[in-house]
Amino acid sequence: MRAYNPKDWVNIIFQVHKADTIRKLFPLLLFVAAYSGVVAFFEIEYLNLSEHNWLKNIPMMHNLLGFAISMLLVFRTNTAYDRWWEGRKLWGALVNNSRNLAIKMNIMLPREDKETREFFNKTIPLYAQVLKSHLQSDVTRFMLDEVEHPEFAAMAGEKHVPNQVAQKMIERVNELYKEGIITGDQLIVLNAELQSFTDICGACERIKNTPIPYSYSAFIKKFILVYVITLPLGYVFSMGYLVIPVVSFIFYVLASLELVAEEIEDPFGIDPNDLPMEKISENIAKHVGEILAPQ
Repeated sequence: MRAYNPKDWVNIIFQVHKADTIRKLFPLLLFVAAYSGVVAFFEIEYLNLSEHNWLKNIPMMHNLLGFAISMLLVFRTNTAYDRWWEGRKLWGALVNNSRNLAIKMNIMLPREDKETREFFNKTIPLYAQVLKSHLQSDVTRFMLDEVEHPEFAAMAGEKHVPNQVAQKMIERVNELYKEGIITGDQLIVLNAELQSFTDICGACERIKNTPIPYSYSAFIKKFILVYVITLPLGYVFSMGYLVIPVVSFIFYVLASLELVAEEIEDPFGIDPNDLPMEKISENIAKHVGEILAPQ
C-alpha cells in the first residue's frame, strides 16, 4: 500500500503510478478508439444520414441508461471498498490482540522463565506471517468454489497453518496452567485473546473466498461494453470524428471504476493498493519483541 499526501493535487494528478488503470486499459482504449473511428468513417462517408434519422435517437437511450450504470458502479465501488476496509480493521485487530497477549504474558510469566517468553516472542508474530501466506494462497481463494481444481488438490490436503500455530500457543498456555504458573482466572483471560486469532483468520477467509457474485460482476462488464460500443452510432451526427476521443474517455472512466473495484475487493493480494500485511507483520514482531524482551 502506498502512503501519500491527499492534499498534494499536483503530484497526484500528473504522476503516473504503476497502479494507474490507464496502463491496464491501454490496449482496450486503442481498440475502442479504432472501433469508434471505423463507425464514424462509415457513417460520415458512406451512410446517407437523411435516410437514417433513427440513429439520432440512440443518444436518448444513453441518457436513460446513464443513471442506471452510474448507480451500478457506485454500488460496486462501495461494496469493494467495504471489503477492503473490513480487511484493514481485521488486521488492525490482529495487531492489537497480539500486543495485548504479549503484555499479559509478560505480566503473568515469571521473569526467570526465559524459555516460555522466547516461545511467545516468536509464536505471536509467526501467526501474522503464516496468516499472510495463507490468505495469499490460491487454496484459500478456491476454498468454497463449487468447481474442483485438480492443480490445487495437493495443496488443499496440507494442514491449515494458522490453526497449527494457534494450537501450539493454546497448548503452551494449557501447560502453564497445569504446572501452576498461571491461575484459572488468568487462563480465562488468555483464552479470549487466543480465540481472537482464529476469529480474525475466519473473518479474513470469508472476505477472501467469497467474491462479488459472478452474475453481478459479469453483468456490469457486459453493460459497460454494450453502452460504449453503441455510443459512436448516435453521437457521430453531432460530434463527427470527435466521437473517437470522447468515447475512449467515457470507456476509460467506466472501465476504471470497475477495475479499481476488482483490485480492492480482495485486500489480501499483492497489488499496489492491497493491505501491507508484510509491514504489519513486521510491526507486530517489533512490538511483541519490545514487550517480551528479557529485562
